Amino acid sequence: MEQRISIHDKGQNALKTLYGIGGYLKKSPVEVNLLELVYFRVSQINGCAYCLDMHSKDLRAKGETEQRLYGLSAWQEAPYYTDRERAALAWAEALTHCEVPDAVYNQTKKQFSDEELIDLTLAITTINTWNRMNLAFANTPGTYRVGQFG
Repeated sequence: MEQRISIHDKGQNALKTLYGIGGYLKKSPVEVNLLELVYFRVSQINGCAYCLDMHSKDLRAKGETEQRLYGLSAWQEAPYYTDRERAALAWAEALTHCEVPDAVYNQTKKQFSDEELIDLTLAITTINTWNRMNLAFANTPGTYRVGQFG
């Protein structure tokens, strides 16, 4: 698909808010690698090739294994994700599908403090926004370089 609008060139004023949230989340008590894993999973659900390219590169640069990346779409069946990661992934899927059952909330609440759960929720809603921006304007997958956006 051909790029429609370069949001990184033409949308700087609009994106300042998203960049600010990203800066806040980098200081969150939720582990950066866990957030990246969540970003990758949500991008899988939303079919955002640009974000999948970005977050797979960032995760590999931070030492994530190929096995865990390839198995992420079937994380419920794979033995190599922690209980905390499983809770975050369940929360991410529930929020992305706009259905948050009590069982998922209770599972997630066992793994995250109130502050962490708020930050995790902010991270999930933000990656959903990024996915939709990239899908709307057809940013070209494969062009991202690790560290390109800070």
